[in-house]
Amino acid sequence: MTDAAEMEAVFEALLFASPGPQPEEKLLDVFPEQDRERAAEALEAVLDRYRAGAGGGSPGRGVVLDRAGGGYRLVTRSDLHPYLRRFFEVTGRGRLSMAAVETLAIVAYRQPVTSPEIQELRGRNSAGVLKTLLERRLIRISGRKEVVGSPFLYATTRDFLLHFGLRSLSELPPLEEFEETFLAAAEDESVQTAIALEPTEPIDG
Repeated sequence: MTDAAEMEAVFEALLFASPGPQPEEKLLDVFPEQDRERAAEALEAVLDRYRAGAGGGSPGRGVVLDRAGGGYRLVTRSDLHPYLRRFFEVTGRGRLSMAAVETLAIVAYRQPVTSPEIQELRGRNSAGVLKTLLERRLIRISGRKEVVGSPFLYATTRDFLLHFGLRSLSELPPLEEFEETFLAAAEDESVQTAIALEPTEPIDG
């Protein structure tokens, strides 16, 4: 039988590692039925712990609870985003090539999207750029598309949100503002190329 402290640790780890909001029922399912009542108490304790940091409370905590999409997730405090952005700039993540910015914008606004779809929109092979974005953990492989060849599907990551100071994908600016803001930070700032795609409704997560 798992003790209460261990249950709380499990729920905290699940909330931290999850790429998107997780419903309470799904979180509780990790424990057997006979432990469900104790698990529910442990989960509530974890939620209360991080709720205390919402809205500026508990200033010593950098991660707070956010409820969205019918579930819970842990996010960084919005007032700390300037420091996070600076951190990624210092560690070399603040400068992206033109090709990387183009590709990242396509993934952000069209996700989940495949490499052939990205190539069609950009008009050039994006394999090398995708590899770079994966290495920088700005995008991730989210599955395979059920078509001939089963190509990988790409989506953005939590690091992508931190990189651009966003709490969720619902805060993505209009595509034109994304281009204007982040093309200026590209390594080749002299090239001004518009990305040929229409923005679609972002997927929150």
